[in-house]
Amino acid sequence: MAPDADNFDALETRSPDEREAAHFAALSVQLANAKSNSPYFSDLLKDVDPADINSREALARLPVTRKGDLIEIQKKAYPLGGLTAAEPGKLKRIYQSPGPIYDPEGYGEDWWRTARALYAAGFRQGDVLHNTFAYHLTPAGVMMETGAAKIGCAVVPAGVGNSELQVRAIADIRPTCYGGTPSFLKILLTKAAEMGEDISSLKKSIVGGEALFPALRKEIEDHGVNCQQIYATADLGNVAYESQAREGLIVDEGLMIEIVRPGTDDPVATGEVGEVVATLFAPEYPLIRFGTGDLSAIMPGTSPCGRTNIRLRGWMGRADQTAKVKGMFVHPAQIAEVVKRHGEIIKARLVIDQRDGADVMTLSCEVADPEAIVGSQTALASEIVETIQAVCKLRGEVGFAEAGSLPNDGIIIDDIRKFD
Repeated sequence: MAPDADNFDALETRSPDEREAAHFAALSVQLANAKSNSPYFSDLLKDVDPADINSREALARLPVTRKGDLIEIQKKAYPLGGLTAAEPGKLKRIYQSPGPIYDPEGYGEDWWRTARALYAAGFRQGDVLHNTFAYHLTPAGVMMETGAAKIGCAVVPAGVGNSELQVRAIADIRPTCYGGTPSFLKILLTKAAEMGEDISSLKKSIVGGEALFPALRKEIEDHGVNCQQIYATADLGNVAYESQAREGLIVDEGLMIEIVRPGTDDPVATGEVGEVVATLFAPEYPLIRFGTGDLSAIMPGTSPCGRTNIRLRGWMGRADQTAKVKGMFVHPAQIAEVVKRHGEIIKARLVIDQRDGADVMTLSCEVADPEAIVGSQTALASEIVETIQAVCKLRGEVGFAEAGSLPNDGIIIDDIRKFD
């Protein structure tokens, strides 16, 4: 579908009910595809009837496959662990990410679905993109290039590093757009000033791969370069992107997003911080409930720009908060198990500190009953201490907090020890 002046296509402004119905129709097809053609998902979903997964509640009953598990999954069946629905030789490209983790790319234009994000950042047919995302083994450079091609932009495949050569290229070629990390864009702008080169042709940028702090965005835009964000991963492609409204990141139309409590597979309420879990509709890579390990939250309402998909608050840290205490690893899943065993606990946060040179764990528990908040000597506290010992194989202390008083930041294990 051809883009109009404001939106890449009509999918961006359809009603939430229309989008949800279309997604669940596609999900049924994708689940059947995964069961039939992906050895990993065939085993994982062997007891699942795709026709039964017709609501968010039903989707939440499926297991989450986490990015942190991919290394071990792929080791059992290199290169892709049986997760793909196409044999390696039938893919277009295979990449290596740190770990190592291997990522597939299928055939078709804009396979990574980045054109939508580029369009929202103002990229248009006839623009020239100076693309500094990496091309070596990782998919980031190709992600941006294929999205630009979908729109009709020429691309300078700059890759990373060599700032003086890149400034020379920008000054000579006169690209209108930049793609890459915001910190490298700042380096290029600074280097151009040092070299006395004019790179004022750059008017638009899409940045990702690292946090975009307000001061850095302002510094970039003070040079006359509009600066908007994309949140993409090597597994999923474009996950969410910033529109000119700049109120959160709008989820891409090619996947479904859930936010789950770290250490669990359970969705949280709108606005609560948790792990980003995505279900991808790419036929070659049928990722079902894929846990990214990134923390974010769904914002209420819709964007003022008119796009109607849900919005993420942006990247808010990592969900994998594993800590080592007295030689033992403590995982968010263990804290979730402690909470599960005590119905009085609404939410909990394990704080790890040191006292007199020894590690100390304290589980702060939100409870609805004010009578329970009377210190650590209550019967409930004693029961929770026993559960911590049973689940974590470590002794922990317990404190109580009023409902809603713990920070909404997705942190389950807060390690505040100082090791310097």
